[in-house]
Amino acid sequence: MAEQSYLQWLAGETHTNWWHDSADLDELRVALENSAVGVTTNPVLVAKALYARPQEWRPLLPVLPEGLDPEQRTEELMKTVTQKVAAMLLPEYERSQGKSGFVCAQVSPARAADREAMAQMAKRFHAWAPNIAVKLPVTEAGLDILEDCAAEGITITATVSFTVPQVIAIAERYRRGLERAKRDGKKTGQCFAVIMIGRLDDFLRDVVWDRKADVSESDIRQAGLAVTKRAYSIFQERDYEATLLVAALRGTYHMERLAGGKLIMSIHPKYQKMLLESNAPREESIDVPVMPEVIQRLETLPEFVHAYEPDGMRPEEFISYAVTQRTLTQFRLVGWESIGAFKANES
Repeated sequence: MAEQSYLQWLAGETHTNWWHDSADLDELRVALENSAVGVTTNPVLVAKALYARPQEWRPLLPVLPEGLDPEQRTEELMKTVTQKVAAMLLPEYERSQGKSGFVCAQVSPARAADREAMAQMAKRFHAWAPNIAVKLPVTEAGLDILEDCAAEGITITATVSFTVPQVIAIAERYRRGLERAKRDGKKTGQCFAVIMIGRLDDFLRDVVWDRKADVSESDIRQAGLAVTKRAYSIFQERDYEATLLVAALRGTYHMERLAGGKLIMSIHPKYQKMLLESNAPREESIDVPVMPEVIQRLETLPEFVHAYEPDGMRPEEFISYAVTQRTLTQFRLVGWESIGAFKANES
């Protein structure tokens, strides 16, 4: 009998589940063989899949009518990719009776403050397949729509989220939405609260370099870990219904330091390959804290304090947090607009 891979061990022997972080179908097949139970696509990943394998995707894409505006065009192309991936995860969704097997579909990053647009997109995306988790940004507007979606039984992945105050806000708004759904006798969906762990590290690294701060590279690589471990502790203490989902890893160390937690890890194929080929320790490390002296040095950065302290930011400040704007811009320019520019089948 073949020895379990690290990822099979993770999913089979610990509380941690993992999702595949790519829309490439061949990469997804490998992930499913190693116990992935979800997919965290975003506009950038959908664009990469289309441009990497155009001849594979063009026969699957619909004939697009003339006159579609750029947003409609992008949405139609994204729908095809997302539905194809969702079909591959449907057996897991059915096996688990709707507890896993989800595929993310992200609303337009240009609409992060537009409640009405996000609400309408969420309803459309939800109808694409039974196992869609609609991705909403964790802005004040996005949180309003998250609560409304929870009240309507729509499963949500709350993204563009990097901080303890953001995931607490997600969990609280989801809880309110669940209460509304139960009061109205409606079926409830799930909620996945994202921490983009590596994007926070990337941002803080720029801050440190710019200010010549007395914070080492080792400290920076532990910033997202410190935020995630604190968020995890709070989620366990408050028994939140939402599930933490850790995304945007920057190395296998992120996975190894969080193994064993009752959370979901979103793992890019690059790091899947490294974990499958390495002798990564099969140890549960979620309860091993980041050293106090590391946190003390990181706390000399106000931007880290905003991310680490439960009251470090108010919801109305989420949209102006620098890494939020950086991520929304990348998702719009490199992802959403690139999808719309893809040469598909035209009428």
